[in-house]
Amino acid sequence: MWAIGTGEQPGPQSHPHDTLVALITVYFIRHGQAGSRQEYDRLSDVGREQARRLGVWLARQPVRFDAAWSGRLNRQRETAEQAREACRENGTEFPEVVPNACWDEFDLDAVYHGIGPLIAAEDDEFRRQFEELQRSARDTASPVHRTWAQCDTTVVRAWIDGRFPFGGESFEAFTGRVRSGRELLDVSGPHRNVAVFTSATPTAVWAAAALELDGRKTMQLAGVTYNTSMTIMRVDPQRLRLFQFNTVPHIETPELLTHR
Repeated sequence: MWAIGTGEQPGPQSHPHDTLVALITVYFIRHGQAGSRQEYDRLSDVGREQARRLGVWLARQPVRFDAAWSGRLNRQRETAEQAREACRENGTEFPEVVPNACWDEFDLDAVYHGIGPLIAAEDDEFRRQFEELQRSARDTASPVHRTWAQCDTTVVRAWIDGRFPFGGESFEAFTGRVRSGRELLDVSGPHRNVAVFTSATPTAVWAAAALELDGRKTMQLAGVTYNTSMTIMRVDPQRLRLFQFNTVPHIETPELLTHR
């Protein structure tokens, strides 16, 4: 894909480039806090407030975006809309956000439906954990809506490792789809600062590519990502470099620091 670069440590507002190689700074922004497990593809009230604060913060920064993308999922697009509106309300223009499938999160429900029964057939403990998760999820106030359960980890690891036949999108296909977003970033064109409103795992895929991490390490990065956090990377035709990961300068109150 790209070689690893360490290089200089510029701030996110700068635009370093030389006369031979165009550099693009990409701001990967995770969506705000979502709803319950049954309604995960929409923002909660907290998620909308996180996105609004992000837009207010961006409006105060010297960086200006030349292009903006998002995934097609509701929670990704709504985060982009909330942030863009808040930015514009505070006197700073923000480009129209263009949705594209390459920034979509993988479908955890599809992974569960396809692989979960196969794991349960050979793992009684997984079956017990999954049944307990289903019972707990009926209560909208249950903490399971805001945490990553052990059975979630088990099924995702099986998906990453390709342990079972699966008719949906494989982990390899998912990472390939996300990395194909590179084609949207035209380094020979005018874009220098690009915002990408996406989810935890697509962000982690790009960070892992820069750090040469494997699939399980990729998911570890995804698991610690805050809602509406920014991960800042530099892209040129030869290199992908990670400069900041999982930063939330716009979140100043602990109750708005969320992971799910």
